[in-house]
Amino acid sequence: MTFTRPFTRSHARLPATVEIEIFDEYGESRRQAIAAERPLTLYLNKREIVTLMTLGDDPEALVVGYLRNQGLLTEAADLVAVHVDWEVEAAAVVTRHLPEDLEERLGHRTVTTGCGQGTVFGRLLDSVPRQPLPETPLRQSTLYALLENLNACNETYRSAGAVHGCALCWGEEVLDFVEDVGRHNAVDTLAGRQWLKEADSLRADTFYTTGRLTSEMVLKVAQMGIGVLVSRSGVTQKGVELAERYGVMLIARAKGRHFQAIHAGGRLALDAVPPVRPGDRRGQRRG
Repeated sequence: MTFTRPFTRSHARLPATVEIEIFDEYGESRRQAIAAERPLTLYLNKREIVTLMTLGDDPEALVVGYLRNQGLLTEAADLVAVHVDWEVEAAAVVTRHLPEDLEERLGHRTVTTGCGQGTVFGRLLDSVPRQPLPETPLRQSTLYALLENLNACNETYRSAGAVHGCALCWGEEVLDFVEDVGRHNAVDTLAGRQWLKEADSLRADTFYTTGRLTSEMVLKVAQMGIGVLVSRSGVTQKGVELAERYGVMLIARAKGRHFQAIHAGGRLALDAVPPVRPGDRRGQRRG
């Protein structure tokens, strides 16, 4: 998808971490990197929408992705400008068109279990993707290789902690990886980067998150047209229900060689089954 010119943006990125002085358990003082957390109030055509708490690493992609995933912006070509001003902690997005039911959408909100951001506008929980999701197959060996490749991507988490990470992937390849204060900020930023052409991620067939597989996470991934959602964490009941409705295969608690597949059907090929180790729960059940 291409933009209709002119389109302008401010490129107002800030460092993802800041340093503070800490004292450790030995009473020694040192400088320690911590995750930044900055408020950013989003305005859409001069209308205040929401205040997001974010690292500030890629704020323009974050606000564009937020509007996309909330259904307040339906076409990338409608974007005119995205300007972020950290002095006033505000992001102004200008578009050519607004939803006709904008006021109704803004007035109907569902508070979700989101970390750092958890509001869904306009009854999106009852919406469906525009097109059926691809029934992407997944090999067990590919999943294991992807998890190993993702270990190299947690730069902010390794240095400062206190963040979630999300990735757009193709097979075992990590196409784009984002960290932020909340997992929903991270998925919104990835959605914004797709529209802003910041990464070659349009061919992504798998989404990875460090956070829980909740209803809002499943919905956002389905809206991006991706049919496989992987997490090192667990699932919620509504997340499982929406995954079944939209045709999303969930891979939960994916760590090391362990995982829990949900709604896999015939899409998951078990080609790298690990050996049963003495004393593990599977071996005990078989015994």
